[in-house]
Amino acid sequence: MSYLMWMAATGGLLLLMSLSYGWISRVPIPVFGLYLVVGIICGPWEMGVLNIDVAAHADLTARITEIAMAASLFITGLKIRLPLTSPYWKMGIKLALPAMLLTIGGIMVAAHYLLDLAWPLSLALGAILAPTDPVLASLVAINDARDDDQLRIALSSEAGLNDGTALPFLMLALVWYKADGVPSGEELLHWLSIDLLWALVGGLLIGYGMGRLIGIIATRSRHKQGEVAPSDFIALALICLSFALAQSLSASGFLAAFAAGIGLRSAEVSVQKRHGDPEDEEDVPAEMQVNPHLRHALEEQNPIKSVGLVIGDALSFGDTVERLLAALLVIVLGVTLSHHWDAHALGLAFVLFLVIRPLSVFIVTLRSGTTWFHRASLGWLGIRGIGSLNYIAFAYVHGLQGADADIVAHIAITIVTLSVLLHGISVTPLLTVRSKKLARKAKR
Repeated sequence: MSYLMWMAATGGLLLLMSLSYGWISRVPIPVFGLYLVVGIICGPWEMGVLNIDVAAHADLTARITEIAMAASLFITGLKIRLPLTSPYWKMGIKLALPAMLLTIGGIMVAAHYLLDLAWPLSLALGAILAPTDPVLASLVAINDARDDDQLRIALSSEAGLNDGTALPFLMLALVWYKADGVPSGEELLHWLSIDLLWALVGGLLIGYGMGRLIGIIATRSRHKQGEVAPSDFIALALICLSFALAQSLSASGFLAAFAAGIGLRSAEVSVQKRHGDPEDEEDVPAEMQVNPHLRHALEEQNPIKSVGLVIGDALSFGDTVERLLAALLVIVLGVTLSHHWDAHALGLAFVLFLVIRPLSVFIVTLRSGTTWFHRASLGWLGIRGIGSLNYIAFAYVHGLQGADADIVAHIAITIVTLSVLLHGISVTPLLTVRSKKLARKAKR
């Protein structure tokens, strides 16, 4: 196909998906599931017009998925308008830390005994498949800053945190793999101090600090200048700066991007408290107090309106970039599936989806006071996706080679594909049942 044909095909696909979204939302297969099907049809299995192997282009795959994840994590953090002391954070932290550790351990044991993988490779596979995806879980992610649904908040905060908290365990697996035996004490100490503790703490501190600082500076600057022009680049700048600074200091770039969104949101809350009406009991996010399409017609310019435009532009820009990159990567996932499909992974997928993840969630939520159905929903809605693709590429780039690397990639890509389809198809029916349960409960 020529360049113009590719451009026309891309435009046609995007137009078709945009115009038919109302019908698509009524069918069992989610939007990203349809993109996956498009990739499979265009790949070697069907039409053969695309032939892409993400493992063969690991460097490029790593960079593109990093961009997509950083943008998505930033937007996820920006939508969570909760104080850090809120009890709502507790569930997300439980899912992103102890539940994730149990999931990694469960996958590691299952992969070793079911698939006969060596322990380092089993640990690598566990770290690759443990994180849930903030990009593809849009149906169960927070809708906006006023969304106080416990399920959405828990899954969004988990997805925001566990892309950063799982990576150190992939790094440990690679250290173990390259040591060809037990890693040395020096290697383990470096992993514990730098790759784990500093990466997590440093990433969160760097991202939050930059997000809050730049948010306050941008608000004051735009207010003093009376500037109402679009500020999309502030979001892009924050994503790039927080990720790059954290990575350069050996901290987690993914956690930094997520925390930058939280920091920018905290700047908005701070401006609201300082300049808002103390008698106004309704706490409306600043971006909902301005109409971005009538920005030049604002009768009154104050810091709240300024920060509202900053946040609104950041959300609009980030959502667009997130959807475009996610669509591209899911299509690529469908294309590359022909190179990596492995039927042996079906048993592990079954164990992961129905036993390991749900059981891990049930264990860490034993005394949470939530209902059985809520905990079961959290256990099931753990979609895998772009984060796992990034981890596969990371493993290739950092020393996992040959047949060992291929085995891990085959299993992981097969399970990620199944997750996109199965979890995506089941989201709408599950949420419908949940809505009916909540409605009945409200009537009592």
